[in-house]
Amino acid sequence: MSPQEFFELSIYISFGLSIVAFLFTIIRLILGTTLADRILSLDMLVTLGIGFIAIFTLHTGFYAYLDMAIALGLVGFLATVAFARLLMHRGETNDTPAGDKLEDIEDDDTQQAKTNGGAS
Repeated sequence: MSPQEFFELSIYISFGLSIVAFLFTIIRLILGTTLADRILSLDMLVTLGIGFIAIFTLHTGFYAYLDMAIALGLVGFLATVAFARLLMHRGETNDTPAGDKLEDIEDDDTQQAKTNGGAS
């Protein structure tokens, strides 16, 4: 097997493995139980897209596609940061809004204040 044939074979194997990874990531996106799982799977899709573009660049030899991969990486990073800030702002864990928890804490504090105020 010549080096060129080996290179082509490795490119085709890389394409196949990338497609399998895309499928598993899409399944995780659909079946994700929390918002954080879905955000991570979207970030993984961006990463796999960058890898797919890199493999396609090697396959075609047209290196202008790497600019698209760089742009996709920057947009994907910004989207991940935005989603992380959204999660932090909403304060969700296991798809339970933090606002509900805050109301429960406030209700408990109010009840304790009434109990302590009545006992004094």
